[in-house]
Amino acid sequence: MTDLIPALRTPVADEGTGPVSIGMAVSRVDGRDKVTGQARYAAEYFPEPDHEALLYGVVVSGAIAKGRIAALDASAALAVPGVVEVIWHGNRPRIRSFDIFYKDMTAPGGSPFRPLYDDKIVYSGQPVALVVAETFEAARYAAALVQVDYEVEPHETSLLQHRGRAHKPSRLKAGYTPPPDQKGHADEMWDKAAIRIEGEYYSGVEHHNPLELFASTVIRDADGHLTIYDKTQSSQNSRWYVSHVFGLSKDKVTVRNPYVGGAFGSGLRPQYQLPLAVMAALKLERSVRVVLTRQQMFTFGHRPETQQRVRLAAEPDGTLSAIIHEAVAETSRIEDYVEVVVNWSGELYACEHIRLGYKLVALDHASPMDMRAPGAAHGVHALEVAMDELSYELGMDPLALRLKNYAEIDPTHGLPYSTKELRACYMQGAERFGWHNRPLQPGSMREGRELIGWGMATGMWDAMQMFARASAVLHADGSLVVSSAATDIGTGTYTAMSIIAAEAMGLPLEKVRFQLGDSTLPVAPIEGGSSHVATVGSAVQGVCEKLRKTLFKLAKNLPDSPLAKAAFADVEFAGGALRLTTRPEAQVTLAQVLDGSGKRRVEEKYMMLPNMLKQMKYQRATHSAVFCEVRVDPEFGTVRVTRVVSAVAAGRIINAKTARSQIIGGVVWGIGQAMHEETHCDHRLGRFMNHDLGEYHVSVNADIHDIDVIFVQEDDRIVSRLGAKGVGEIGQVGVAAAISNAIFHATGRRVRSTPMTPDKVMRP
Repeated sequence: MTDLIPALRTPVADEGTGPVSIGMAVSRVDGRDKVTGQARYAAEYFPEPDHEALLYGVVVSGAIAKGRIAALDASAALAVPGVVEVIWHGNRPRIRSFDIFYKDMTAPGGSPFRPLYDDKIVYSGQPVALVVAETFEAARYAAALVQVDYEVEPHETSLLQHRGRAHKPSRLKAGYTPPPDQKGHADEMWDKAAIRIEGEYYSGVEHHNPLELFASTVIRDADGHLTIYDKTQSSQNSRWYVSHVFGLSKDKVTVRNPYVGGAFGSGLRPQYQLPLAVMAALKLERSVRVVLTRQQMFTFGHRPETQQRVRLAAEPDGTLSAIIHEAVAETSRIEDYVEVVVNWSGELYACEHIRLGYKLVALDHASPMDMRAPGAAHGVHALEVAMDELSYELGMDPLALRLKNYAEIDPTHGLPYSTKELRACYMQGAERFGWHNRPLQPGSMREGRELIGWGMATGMWDAMQMFARASAVLHADGSLVVSSAATDIGTGTYTAMSIIAAEAMGLPLEKVRFQLGDSTLPVAPIEGGSSHVATVGSAVQGVCEKLRKTLFKLAKNLPDSPLAKAAFADVEFAGGALRLTTRPEAQVTLAQVLDGSGKRRVEEKYMMLPNMLKQMKYQRATHSAVFCEVRVDPEFGTVRVTRVVSAVAAGRIINAKTARSQIIGGVVWGIGQAMHEETHCDHRLGRFMNHDLGEYHVSVNADIHDIDVIFVQEDDRIVSRLGAKGVGEIGQVGVAAAISNAIFHATGRRVRSTPMTPDKVMRP
């Protein structure tokens, strides 16, 4: 298969896997490579034997939150045996100066951070130098010897102390939609409402902690070409960034990311180890690897600290009469990082009077960045806890309140939904959970010393589709190679795309290879927003359909072809052959088609463009209903999340096995959001202090119990030609709210901030 990129290991299903179809539960085609160590990640590549040996770079992190570098002394570091260079802003190679060259494809408005550009310090932990040595150990030791003197300026890192200077944000970020204009007269209706609730909801900073550390390995060829293995959610975005920052033509840079050990937003933007590794490679004309430490993983973006205020008003029968949702979030001094936080409150429930507001406070931190279900993880949480509060004020069952205000059309824009099976999510989830047995009164269920509580919440996320290209090559041996510069961060992209192609071409799964993770492949969007299946999957299906038509024409023209008089609609692809649907024995194998046509391979290319004129007439979203059981020790405030049922409507499910895994992963992360995750800043220093996995708490095995996933049947041909939406983000949305509501049902104590640590839960 000469169309395969030799440097990439393209996984394939085990021999004998056989035919598959969309919706089956299929094991990962890349599973064997991962568990046997054959899958290589960004820090596991080396130059070829005929190249000079690899150099190792270690980043020196800044020690202040704001100011400038007054002096940098690298003499002690340079004296360490094996150290080749210490690169800092005083001796770095030439890089471009204008902001536009540093803007990657997902950059928000403002001025992107430029590593080692000048002497300015804009946040604590930013890179101030790179020590490069013949060994990692020498570089690491020498990095501790670099002496930096600073001129310190006053800094501000507390959102709550500086809310008074919140500003209206820039709109310049891909995927961001500002809150819509006010609908009706929300404040007036709230003021005169018979029943109303009001609450403030606080969410602390969270940091991504993917298992794979951020790393970039730059392999420099003799002709100066750079092949970069980067931890990224888009090889083409990283190539774009490197080419623009360093003024290199795109044919001088290739970026590869065949395997990514988790990312979930942290890899959307190029992180600073990438330009530092390229700087060193260009300056020293050598291959260089830079890997960040776990502590340095806390020195770039994070889920932003957010303060929200929600006010709901209702009639005595539960009909919502007003929704007011306002949020203030942090951003950096240099960029306006934005999220869709409050808009969900104008889309989830029917209401005639809605006012939404969203502002930012610029602080001396690194720019925040997308983290699984950005905006919705916080925004839907606040709304769903408020809805639970309102249900108690009304004396209604929380599910009944949501059904009472079920939106048949999008309340804000007046658009119909492309598909919406949320009602079925409520019904199926409630039945599976046993919600009808729930007593309304808080504190009424107990076992031993533990109080038991049941809570529920709604989830919602956008169903997006972008632009993508794909190519497909059928070989004479009946094998198929499909390619697109997509990314698999562990979510199952390799497998999903292979399933789509195998079904379309009627081939056994082991005959199909899907090739991704290389910037030279056909264009694919950044892997994010749960859009990859709807986008790249549609491109894969499109190129396979084009290939099928080409093969059909070739088959018709074969001597004595049994398909000579058939129309394309009369044939099907199955068992590695084309055959008449009504007479399967009238068939021609794909190998016979190529052999009889004198071809060793047949290739097609396809460009998938969303039908925007059609899509803009609909509200497109995924939905979920999350039901949760907690057990609370009221004396110690400890909470065990013992049971979760998540019912999800996400269009057609491509691979039931990996999709279920995605939802389970989202639920686990939701438990972490609810109970564990928060990064604490010492505002005297302007620095995040619990910057390791010993003190930044994530959910572990002992925290996770029974998780049940239901996929509600849905088929959405508005969102994608496959009928699929996406399952990555929706699994987390609503989980923390359901846990919060369950804690109230257990204890009668309302916790409005996350994480809900024992000190907040225990009896006052």
